[in-house]
Amino acid sequence: MRISVTDRCNMRCTYCVPKEGFNSLPHEDILSYEEILRVVTLASEVGVNKFRITGGEPLVRRGVIDLTSKINAIDGVETTFTTNGLLLEDMAEELKSAGVRRLNISLDSLNPKRFADITRIDKLDKVLRGIEKAHSLGFTPLKLNIVIMKGVNDDEIEEFVNLTKNRNYHVRFIEFMPMKANGWDRSKFIAADEVETMVEKLFNILPDSSDPKGSPSRNYTIDGHLGKIGFISPVSRHFCDSCNRIRLTSDGHIRSCLLRKGEIDMRPALRGGAGDDEVRELIREAVLLKPSGHEMDNVNLDSHDTHRSMTQIGG
Repeated sequence: MRISVTDRCNMRCTYCVPKEGFNSLPHEDILSYEEILRVVTLASEVGVNKFRITGGEPLVRRGVIDLTSKINAIDGVETTFTTNGLLLEDMAEELKSAGVRRLNISLDSLNPKRFADITRIDKLDKVLRGIEKAHSLGFTPLKLNIVIMKGVNDDEIEEFVNLTKNRNYHVRFIEFMPMKANGWDRSKFIAADEVETMVEKLFNILPDSSDPKGSPSRNYTIDGHLGKIGFISPVSRHFCDSCNRIRLTSDGHIRSCLLRKGEIDMRPALRGGAGDDEVRELIREAVLLKPSGHEMDNVNLDSHDTHRSMTQIGG
């Protein structure tokens, strides 16, 4: 279960939110930490054992470290964390103390100007220091996620792969997805297979036999490199048949598919005095609603509408 603790973010990435006109949810619509913890506890009782804290940018919400620590205290539960890295230099030690061992960090360019153009904030140096801090503390795996866009950052592919040369980083190339309000432009789309072909021409790569079941990423080791790379293709080669993820949005909806509408609003039950059995049943219902596929293909990319932006759904 991916848990969006906030729809607020300290970046304004072009593929996530519009430059103007995006309004964050009112505070009263956001689940409290007590409500989130109740959902997590009951979800763990019906078989969910992996939770990822995300946003928005989760580190901007006060108290998220304490929430993470409480989730990690639940028997049999593993918690990972997704961040844009901007606050990581200052908060990595707290995350480690809260029991987090695995991090996903967004990194869409290694060029300062281009990074600023994509994220609308000129802070690449701070993000890189955060990644270095996390590495020094022993977070593993340390996954670096790159939304790859044609004519934007696809000329940095070799440089991204080389990040794995001397560090046990897992660099993952993610297809640009048509989300609500992200200015979808088909001309910027580049299929993961095309990126993989580019990499194969530059490096000797081998399929990673240690890939976990249900992973959205096709992973490869690289001859002479400590780390590895991966390709995530939600658009061109979906992995719906092996997807085992559901999402809890910051305003309390359980969404069974990132790229399809259809949610179960948990707030009436959580705030209306529903018993644990009723809440558990809503969680089960959300899992059963999970579709066999997201129905997004090359034909309807331009008209696809997820109803929410990525920062509202939770990445």
